[in-house]
Amino acid sequence: MTATAGVAGVAPVWRDLVGQERVVEALSRAVRSTVGGGSSGVDGSVEGMTHAWLFTGPPGSGRSTAARAFAAALQCTESGCGSCPSCHTVLGGTHADVLIVNTRALSIGVNDTRALVARAAHHPAGGRWQIMVIEDADRLTEQASNALLKAIEEPTPRTVWLLCAPALEDVIPTIRSRCRHLSLRTPSTGAVTDVLVRRDGVDPSMASFAARAAQGHIGRAKRLATDEDARLRRHAVLRLPLSLSRLGPALEAAAELVKAATEEAQESGAPIDLEETEQLRLALGAGTIGRGMVSGAAAQLKELEKQQKVRATRFRRDALDRALVDLASFYRDVLAVQVGAEVELVNEELREAVTGVARSSQAETTLCRIDAVLAAREAIAANVAPLLAIEALTVALGAGSAG
Repeated sequence: MTATAGVAGVAPVWRDLVGQERVVEALSRAVRSTVGGGSSGVDGSVEGMTHAWLFTGPPGSGRSTAARAFAAALQCTESGCGSCPSCHTVLGGTHADVLIVNTRALSIGVNDTRALVARAAHHPAGGRWQIMVIEDADRLTEQASNALLKAIEEPTPRTVWLLCAPALEDVIPTIRSRCRHLSLRTPSTGAVTDVLVRRDGVDPSMASFAARAAQGHIGRAKRLATDEDARLRRHAVLRLPLSLSRLGPALEAAAELVKAATEEAQESGAPIDLEETEQLRLALGAGTIGRGMVSGAAAQLKELEKQQKVRATRFRRDALDRALVDLASFYRDVLAVQVGAEVELVNEELREAVTGVARSSQAETTLCRIDAVLAAREAIAANVAPLLAIEALTVALGAGSAG
């Protein structure tokens, strides 16, 4: 089922919000309440509308997609036609009155947040709304959150804040209590398959595989469907449980997993780093005739390099986390076979390997292995050295592999 199926009269702008009919209906009602200006209060709010929203949901559920679509519908004179200049510029991230914030760093600091608050105080150039979308609200530091809180407590007329985070607990209580909360769910395999075929032109059989393997994560599904290297990396991770019977191979597997994640992160980050560095060099005067780069250029380039290293760390963490989610899905399938659950296997193409591991171990062991994978994810998120965390994981997974 697509995002719009089953929701009568839904605007085209919501078409890429997959499997979230309840959320689409709630946002559509809010947009309709603003048509014609609504009944404005002293803070610039409109009846049925609020100045701060919080979108939560598991990774890949479409939090950012929902926020961007909502922003487009609010700016559109047709409440989200999906084809006018306002819709196109909002969805493309270039609308003058919509600022979309997403960070490749580990956190969003207080200085950046204060700049957002200052921007939010401006009157919308288009005469409708000034909309601030923070796609990584869970990455706000404590100081940054406090700076944002004041802006939400004392809203500027015609300004709307749209915050996105995995869970309510990822946002400080004082902010989330002042936001209207919308919770997104993991889309079904069928819904993700449909959007890959309809929107991205993916072959139905490949779309079905990618949707199942991605476990409802739309972005991950698209990547698996369109990137053979991503599929090969995933396959290598899923073969890892079959090589952990001895300590030596377990430690080698850990090193290979971290190496693969590092290489994936470098592949993702290198083009961005190169473009950023070149743009900054040009802005500082590189290649010009005369005195060359301005005073202080070396310090600015060094600061950029520092930021790029932080981003590289996040990229590697994200790559490792994707690998660990895939690994957890393998043991989820093993447990399903062991307890006789009548559910679709995430890794149907590896049914023989899954069944082999299920027969050689007990359900209690499988649960311990799943816990070990989750513990490794938490350790890496807490800044434990990746190789140390993965080595501990592979040793734990290999324990009791003989049954």
